[in-house]
Amino acid sequence: MFLIQEIIRKKRDGETLSAEEIQFFIQGVANNTVSEGQIAAFAMAVYFREMTMPERIALTCAMRDSGMVLDWTSMQFDGPVVDKHSTGGVGDLTSLVLGPMVAACGGYVPMISGRGLGHTGGTLDKLESIPGYNITPTNDLFAQVTKQAGVAIIGQTGNLAPADKRVYATRDITATVDNLSLITSSILSKKLAAGLDALVMDVKVGSGAFMPTYELSEELAESIVTVANGAGTRTSALLTDMNQVLASSAGNALEIRESIRFLTGEYRNSRLLEVTLALGAEMLVLGGLAQDITSATAKLQQALDDGSAAERFERMVAGLGGPVDLVENMNRYLPAANVIKPVFAPHSGVISSMDTRAIGMAVVGLGGGRRVAEDVIDYSVGMDQFLALGDSVDTQTPIAMLHAKNEQDWKVAAEQLIKAINISDSAPSLPMIYRSLRA
Repeated sequence: MFLIQEIIRKKRDGETLSAEEIQFFIQGVANNTVSEGQIAAFAMAVYFREMTMPERIALTCAMRDSGMVLDWTSMQFDGPVVDKHSTGGVGDLTSLVLGPMVAACGGYVPMISGRGLGHTGGTLDKLESIPGYNITPTNDLFAQVTKQAGVAIIGQTGNLAPADKRVYATRDITATVDNLSLITSSILSKKLAAGLDALVMDVKVGSGAFMPTYELSEELAESIVTVANGAGTRTSALLTDMNQVLASSAGNALEIRESIRFLTGEYRNSRLLEVTLALGAEMLVLGGLAQDITSATAKLQQALDDGSAAERFERMVAGLGGPVDLVENMNRYLPAANVIKPVFAPHSGVISSMDTRAIGMAVVGLGGGRRVAEDVIDYSVGMDQFLALGDSVDTQTPIAMLHAKNEQDWKVAAEQLIKAINISDSAPSLPMIYRSLRA
């Protein structure tokens, strides 16, 4: 038996906690015998003293095991259970197309996603722009759709990693969110509770990334790969670019539209395709569905080209309560904004940089995200037909089409967009994928 205050004292003084001490503390968090004040003190001690990798692994496992850990053996899947998680970005609709692509290649993707946070769009908010789509199905329906479609994207259930929910809520109000140990365990405890065989992390780099510098993004990726593998789940990570909007759109229904066009082959943004193929190839190799990255990439491209990925998406949507003919008739179901007008470049030149975070906040300002948890989202607003870094513009060239509820909202967002984009004589050539990290 341990004393909670002694565990806090040890960490405060820079000592290393045992796995048993961490387990005892997190059990207390889960069963409410540890107070909010004690969680705050523990989080602050970790913030200043950090944790060793074995401590991070112990914390992740304890939080994962604080609630239900999904077990898929009874479903008798004929392929691996794999998933991908992103640290978030703007116009990052990767999950919506990647899940169906991997499913079409023989993987099973039970993806538990989140809502928008700050400037980053949330996969759940995007899916809720589809009429009838149920992000909180029963566990039985979740399993059934995962088996039938190969992919099901839903929200976190209350009994997955409940200790993380309490710890995160306290971190949020005590200025202890941005700590590598706590970020690593928070991300992984929820993902690993989904009973995965393999996980691929997409860690963003750049002006729209969660981590402010390349070095911190790299450190987070290394921490996640080490801890997840240490916790028993095969995991790799890619560092990918978020110095510009990833897809050609940013906004909930607009990103669903682009996802459908991507899956059917009507329109594929080259940046989005490169990142999606790279992440999907990692998933197939880790899951044992392909020998190497080259053959995995070919399988994924085939799933796009023969329509099987689009069919998996349609099966998932229908299975979770959405329209059975969404892919064929998306404009019948997806909401459209009242005001849709282009935003023109203020002068001639080349798009040399974007404040991607500011663009994400402009979408939030339009009503496409939340400032506070109670905000109601307008699914129709956002931006699409975005130009990319390196594109030439003049005063007759639209930087993007802006979708707003009214003229005033359009005007404010247009000003924010113009301010967020730099136009000069040339643009740097940035890679889409900076580095792969494997155990």
